[in-house]
Amino acid sequence: MATKPKGLLDRLKAGETVICAEGYLFEFERRGYLKAGPFAPEVVVEHPELVKGLHREFAHAGSDVVLAFTYYGHRETLRAVGREDELETFNRTALKLAREVADETGTLMAGNICNTNCYNADDPQVLDRCRQIFKEQTEWAVSEGADFVVAETFHYVGEALLALECVKQYGNGLPAVVTFSVSRNGLWCGHTVEEAMTALEEAGAAVVGLNCGRGPATMLPLMDKVVNKVKVPFAALPVVYRTTEQQPTMHSLISHKGSKAFIVDMDEFLCGRSMVADFGQRCKDLGVQYVGLCCGNAPHFTRTLAETMGRTPPASKYSPDMTKHFTYDTDRWYGNKSL
Repeated sequence: MATKPKGLLDRLKAGETVICAEGYLFEFERRGYLKAGPFAPEVVVEHPELVKGLHREFAHAGSDVVLAFTYYGHRETLRAVGREDELETFNRTALKLAREVADETGTLMAGNICNTNCYNADDPQVLDRCRQIFKEQTEWAVSEGADFVVAETFHYVGEALLALECVKQYGNGLPAVVTFSVSRNGLWCGHTVEEAMTALEEAGAAVVGLNCGRGPATMLPLMDKVVNKVKVPFAALPVVYRTTEQQPTMHSLISHKGSKAFIVDMDEFLCGRSMVADFGQRCKDLGVQYVGLCCGNAPHFTRTLAETMGRTPPASKYSPDMTKHFTYDTDRWYGNKSL
């Protein structure tokens, strides 16, 4: 077992940057172990060794956090695929896998709660269902040894506040990182991003910020507006896709065929590693302390982000050195021949 790491709050208070690799849904979909559409994390119980392996890959690449793969592991998603009766098994298995790898690698382990996709502020029965989802997933995270809880991808301020309320009530003192996903027209509830961040800060979130939806190019303008408006540490975890001002979210990207790219044609919009490095540098410039990558992420992107933050993770042993490739070596290149 590796040396126990400093806790999240201690690291942040010391001015350190915390890197959190996300993106499990898309990565397992690409690998053929998760069905796009419902995006239920069935791989957790069907192939737990693969989940543990990806946790290890992300830690090897420089992630400070092993995020339990309980995103969309709530009862609404599992009901849609006929597996709600396995709800607790899904969650406890995912948390145990994450805890094991965190202990092996000397990293933090985070529980994960997220958007329910059923939130309705005007329906008391729906609110009770959402509260139940957040409560039970938070309690399982506590019992399986999470170091903190990530509550993410919210489009409504009310839903994010409800999630935070449950973490504070049932989380046995665990800090909460709470982030919003901002659509092309803003938050669905009509609040500004600045108002949303302030609401979370005042409600006691340890870290507030943005995740998912937007790629680096369209998340950064939002970050520029809000990073210095909050006193708590800020989180930024974009998707790894080349979103634009005209198509600011991954869901709005139009493929070469003229149809919605999400999800089968997303690959044509993947960022290059230098784009990830540029994003990491902007985070450093802005003083963002909790950084990561969301949908589209893979270990090589996390390594690039970590190296931009000044780290040398184990995976850096294999970082590219193209001076040793024959097409870059003028002493070995064959005259004026081209490839």
